Parts: sequence; structure tokens; C-alpha cells
Amino acid sequence: SRKRQKAAGETESGECYRSPFRKPLAQLTNRPHCLDSSQHEAFIRSILSKPFKVPIPNYKGPLGLRSLGVKRAGVRSPLHDPFEEGALVLYEPPVLSAHDQLKIDKDKAPVHVVVDPVLSRVLRPHQREGVKFLWDCVTSRRIPGSHGCIMADEMGLGKTLQCITLMWTLLRQSPDCKPEIEKAVVVSPSSLVRNWYNEVEKWLGGRIQPLAIDGGSKEEIDRKLVGFMNQRGLRVPSPILIISYETFRLHAEVLQKGSVGLVICDEGHRLKNSENQTYQALNSLNTPRRVLISGTPIQNDLLEYFSLVHFVNSGILGTAQEFKRHFEMPILKGRDADASEAERHKGEERLKELISIVNRCLIRRTSDILSKYLPVKIEQVVCCRLTPLQTELYKNFLKQAKPVEELKEGKISVSSLSSITSLKKLCNHPALIYDKCVEEEEGFMGALDLFPAGYSTKSVEPQLSGKMLVLDYILAVTKSTSNDKVVLVSNYTQTLDLFEKLCRNRRYLYVRLDGTMSIKKRAKIVERFNSPSSPEFIFMLSSKAGGCGLNLIGANRLVMFDPDWNPANDEQAMARVWRDGQKKMCYIYRLLSTGTIEEKIFQRQTHKKALSSCVVDEEQDVERHFSLGELKELFTLNETTTSDTHDKIKCRRCVNGHQVRPPPDGSDCTSDLSQWQHCADKRGLQDSVLKAAWDAAVTFTFHHHSHEEQRGIP
Repeated sequence: SRKRQKAAGETESGECYRSPFRKPLAQLTNRPHCLDSSQHEAFIRSILSKPFKVPIPNYKGPLGLRSLGVKRAGVRSPLHDPFEEGALVLYEPPVLSAHDQLKIDKDKAPVHVVVDPVLSRVLRPHQREGVKFLWDCVTSRRIPGSHGCIMADEMGLGKTLQCITLMWTLLRQSPDCKPEIEKAVVVSPSSLVRNWYNEVEKWLGGRIQPLAIDGGSKEEIDRKLVGFMNQRGLRVPSPILIISYETFRLHAEVLQKGSVGLVICDEGHRLKNSENQTYQALNSLNTPRRVLISGTPIQNDLLEYFSLVHFVNSGILGTAQEFKRHFEMPILKGRDADASEAERHKGEERLKELISIVNRCLIRRTSDILSKYLPVKIEQVVCCRLTPLQTELYKNFLKQAKPVEELKEGKISVSSLSSITSLKKLCNHPALIYDKCVEEEEGFMGALDLFPAGYSTKSVEPQLSGKMLVLDYILAVTKSTSNDKVVLVSNYTQTLDLFEKLCRNRRYLYVRLDGTMSIKKRAKIVERFNSPSSPEFIFMLSSKAGGCGLNLIGANRLVMFDPDWNPANDEQAMARVWRDGQKKMCYIYRLLSTGTIEEKIFQRQTHKKALSSCVVDEEQDVERHFSLGELKELFTLNETTTSDTHDKIKCRRCVNGHQVRPPPDGSDCTSDLSQWQHCADKRGLQDSVLKAAWDAAVTFTFHHHSHEEQRGIP
């Protein structure tokens, strides 16, 4: 039995032997093994008895003992740090003494208003200044009691970005530590609705969801607008509405029912006539804060200018009658080339007074600022000789049509306006008036016999038009000597049809944009053309088809085929290529038919533009070249001149048609035409393409640059 005990694993001392390698066998039962309850209770108690500790080493901050829904006590703080490097501070609360700080109610203390760093990081110096100006105006800090302003920066200076920054700031903050406005409305031409939507998306990412209305049935649009107007509260889901002028006018009733914090009118020169429905619909919108964007605030006369200022800050210039009597009449009298010294002096006095009032709510920077960021632009006004066929048709028309007397009597009738259009079309190409010749309309009796035998409008025949010949050369030389792309602009869709025929003949790849194209398709076409890898060589644009606002930096040459009465339309079109993002040197060609109505229109533009720069840019020395009487000479043809415009300037720097003194220092392509380079032959030209095209039909060229090359791109 002793042996048996030993075998059972007991030692002599009676202790039970346990192998270190094998666990003892456990008794098999079906009961689950349970934790000792007293052990568990003790463990839980030990957890609860310890205070919560933030699991970050050396953490010294608050322990988050706030209850939900309880207002945080203490000082109110701004949304963004005003002391961060590069912060753009729009409002600084007044500095308080220690005594005042004790007395002030902490819940009412004003805070800094600081532009979101996401935006302030991308703003250029002039844009920062612009945002500050806009904010001061709409919050009535600049003119007490007035909440409007005009953003009149020239094209390409980033007006859209400045306005998006203003909207985002107003929607999120104010000195009172809450949003300044709940909702904003952007009204723009229909072709720019999508562009605004994309710009908001580009600069603000997904931080905000704008509502863009660019199509749909009346019921659908009404439903969206009602939804927009009914939004209330601190966080409005879609606080920005982007809508076209046409849609706004048709649905104004819905928008007039509530109130809106801010309205921005893009291309605001549409509101130049206070009688039209769009102006009245916008004016009855319940909002004091109004921003009007227009790169060209004056177009035709000072009364239009008054309408714009009156829209944003009514009463600041008195009534329309008071404005006309006090400002417009004396200023225009003083500007006329026939004015007496006293009239001129009075005009200048009134102009100074007008500028001092308006400057408080208008900000305008010219594209000189851009020259720091952009390559050089060469602008060229090219006078092109009429072909013998054009000359004969022109003289024939002037003999038959009699609008001259009407104009002398100061009347402009429908017939004289259509005569002007006929002459402009003839300057472009005889093909455009061929049908009128066939039907023997007024001015074109017997004109059919002048056309060459077997003539047909099916082919282009560039040799029948001086300007078309020059254009054909410009395109051919550009295509064969560079990889530059070209934008062609005309007022007439008929001329664009001719361009198309020319491109098909010469096998140039092209894109055409006119009023018939949908907005979405437009955006796609522009994007594709701007891509360096796209094969399209030419972009055709009708200046009437909302070319405004388009960004065509894929091209660096632009041809304005015919002048517009309104200088703003031409400037808008010319600013399509020389703008932010352009990397190549730009060439602008403005083609005019020598000695014809086109030169007269161009001179008339100079008169309007002289008025604009006088009021808006404050350039006092705009030369008074054209008297109003001279502008009645529309229906004449000067066959002997190389440039009627150069003759009218009475240039002192040219002798026998040749320039002997260079333009004055500091002049550029924004200066008066008398201060440009004047070339009666191709020797003085800088542009090799125009040099090559000179012999085709060019008689004279004015040209100048935007800035000196060495200033270049930083």
C-alpha cells in the first residue's frame, strides 16, 4: 500500500506532488464557470471611485464638465484669429481701458470680423483692399445710412472673388458675433449663372451650397424661389441664390415677398436705365445692401451713370432732374471741343464735385495692377483699305440713300439706323449685302452689276474685302509660325458664318459660340478650347452673345473684326484673353475700314470713353478731339486718307505721315490714341504677324503695349 501511495504522487512528507508541465485534471461538469461576484463588485467600485482623467500626458485644459445647451460664460470670441499672420481684419472692436473692460457687458462686447483664411490666403493686395471697401460700404460704415456700392474694377481684376469673399463673411460673422445676413442673391446675365456657381464651388469648396437657377418651367422655378425665401435661422441650407436678370424679372413677385440680406448685380450696367422693368423689379427687392459689379460703369451718358449710383444708394446724388441740371449739363458743355473757357471751368468744377461724392461708394482699379501678374499685351488698331468693289458699292450707296439730311436736322430715324447697319456690313464683306443688291433695296439699286461675273455667296472670296484679306493673312501666318490660338469677334452672326466658311476652306479647326447655345454646352466648349492639348485653333464669338465674363486664356491673339457703337462691348470682348491665368504675350487686332463709317464709329467710341475715364478714372487731361458736330459726318467716304482717325487727332508727333517723336514716357494702351505709336508703314511694328499681313490691305496702324517687358511676370 505504501508503494501504491507513492505511485499516487504523494511525497514522504505527505505533500501532493504537481507536475509543472501538466495541469491537474478537472472534474467534468455541465455548469458554466462563474466569476466571483464579490471580486467583480470590488473592481467596479475601484473604477468609480477614481475621477476621470484625460488620456493625454500633462493635459491642463478644462475637463469638459459643461452640460449641453448651457451658454458658455465669459468673453465672446471672433470666428477666425485676427492675430494670425496674413489675417484680413475687416472690423476691429474699439480698444477699451481696464476700467471700461470691467464695466462692459461680456455678452454684448463686439468682436473682430476676420475673413476666412481659406479666402484671405488667395486674395491679392488689391483684392484685400476691395473686400475691405465693399464690407465698409454694405455695413454703412463708409456712408452712414447708405448700404450700397459699385465695384467698378476693370476686367480681369477678380471682382467675382472679391464679392464671394464679401458674401461668405456676411453670411458667417459680424461684430455682434452672429451672421450679418441670412441670405444673398446674385443676379447676372444668363451666360454667367453657371460661371458664378462654379466660382463659389472653386473658392469655398463644399462649405456652402448655392442655388443656381438656369432653366426649368415657371412652376418649378417658383417652387425653388419660394423654398429659398422661406429659409430662416442661423444655418440656412442654401443661403446664396444665383439667378439671371430675365428669370428675376419674370419671378420678381416671389422674391419681393420676403427680405434678402444682400443683392449683387453682375454686369450691372444693364441697370443704366431706371425706366426698364429689370431695374424696377430689382429696386423693389426688400434689401438695403446692394452691390453693383461693372467693369464699365459709364457707357453712353452721365444719366446712365446716375441710374447706377441711385440704384445702390438712392438720394446720394438727388433726383434725376437735379442731377441733370446740376451735373450733367455743365459737364457735357465743358467737354465739347467748342466750349468757352468759362464753360470748361464750370464743367471741371462740377466734375470734381461729382467725383468726390461718388468716390465714397465706388471703387475702381484699372488693369495697370494686372501688369505685375500678366505678360505684355500689344493692342493694335489696324486701318484696312477697302477693295475696289467695296469702294464702288459704298459710293453708290451714299449717292442713293439720303440719311445725311436727317442727321443734320438732328433726327435719327429707323431708315438711317438701317443705313448705318448696311454700311457696316459692307465694310465687313460685300457678301453680307449681296441679298439687298439682288432685291434692289434703297441704296443698292443697280449695285448687282458691280459684282464680278459668276459671283456666288457660297464661297468666301476673301479678296473682295480689305479686312477679310488682312484676317486671312493674320490667321495663315499665325498658324504656320506658332502654336498660338486666335479668338475672332464680330457683332454680326452673318460675319461669323463667313469666318466658318473661311476656316473650312483653310482646314482650320474652330469652335463657334453664339446666342443659340445652351449655357452648359458653352461652359464645356470654353473648358475644352482652353486646354493646351485641344486641337481647335480658332474660337468665334458674337460680341452680342454674352461674351462678357468668358475666360479664353487658351488663346493669346484676338481679332475684333468690327467696332461697336458701345465701347464697353468692345472692351468686354477684348478682355477675354488678357486676364488672370494668361501665360503668353497677347496681341489684340482691332480692324477698321479706312475712311469709312467704321472709323467714325471708332471716333465716337473715343468720345464716350473720354467721358467715362473723365468721371470714373479721374483722368483730367482726356483730349477733347471730337466735337459733337463732327459726329454727324457718318455718311461720307474719305478715299484719299490712310487713316481718318489719325487726321482728326491733328498729330504733332508725325511729319508727312511718319512718326518722328516716340509716344511720351509712361503712356500705354490705356492712354489717349494720340499717345500711341503711329505707323504708316510696317517698319515701326512690333508684331511679326501684322508685319507679314501689312501688304494685303493695311494703310495705317496705331499700336501700344500694356506695360514695359522688363516689369514682366514676377
